Amino acid sequence: MAQYLLLLYNDPSDWKKMSPEDMQKAIQKFSAWREKIRSQNLLVGSHKLADEPGKVMRGKSPVRVTDGPYSETKEVLGGYFLIEAPNYKAAVDLARDCPGLEYNGTIEVREVDPMLPRK
Repeated sequence: MAQYLLLLYNDPSDWKKMSPEDMQKAIQKFSAWREKIRSQNLLVGSHKLADEPGKVMRGKSPVRVTDGPYSETKEVLGGYFLIEAPNYKAAVDLARDCPGLEYNGTIEVREVDPMLPRK
């Protein structure tokens, strides 16, 4: 089965506006969704990224390192899920239930190139 990376983008300021109760509900929804795909043996891995923009590296000589990714955008990459699915349609269908969409997020679905053998 192919692997797909679900990249979850959102505006971190939206989360900061939530009450503690609403934040807890959101966390429970993400946990339940993660458990659902784990129980179907479709989840390979996932992580929430730290609430900061990270660094962007460009160039070769010299390498330029800047705060990133883009200062003009409000959406940042907030986390990912690595899943297995038979095709893009199945991966997109699985992502439709992700709570990130409910919270005004964006999900980018990308197939992992199987250039190297998996362990």
